[in-house]
Amino acid sequence: MVDPRGLRFAATITAVVLSVALVTGNPWVLLAQLVVFAVGAVGGVRRAPYALVFRRLIRPRLGPPATTEDPAPPRFAQAVGAVFAAVGVVGFLTGLDVLGYVATAFAFAAAFLNAAFEFCLGCHLYLFIRTTTARGARA
Repeated sequence: MVDPRGLRFAATITAVVLSVALVTGNPWVLLAQLVVFAVGAVGGVRRAPYALVFRRLIRPRLGPPATTEDPAPPRFAQAVGAVFAAVGVVGFLTGLDVLGYVATAFAFAAAFLNAAFEFCLGCHLYLFIRTTTARGARA
């Protein structure tokens, strides 16, 4: 189980990094965020760099979380973010800047929704897929 405050912290940092990538069109900034997404998707959200910062520097100053969350939906969200970041990096590096900006903007929008409103778009997509595939298996 994971602390939802850490997930929101990570989404805030992610939104800042993605906004820098959007403003500058810098593929290397986006590539760095892609690596962060990939670590979270492959290694789990507890091992993601922003989660480590939260756990070591911020969480000790806070009380225990009121609730915890299943790490599977945020891990899926990290994978979705990695896909969008990868498409953005490819777009920027191949001269298809529109593709780079659009993919980065989608990733930014999802991170911003999580950071500002605690609405994890990738998590909801994960739950939707799980629900629809579970229903399909029963039919």
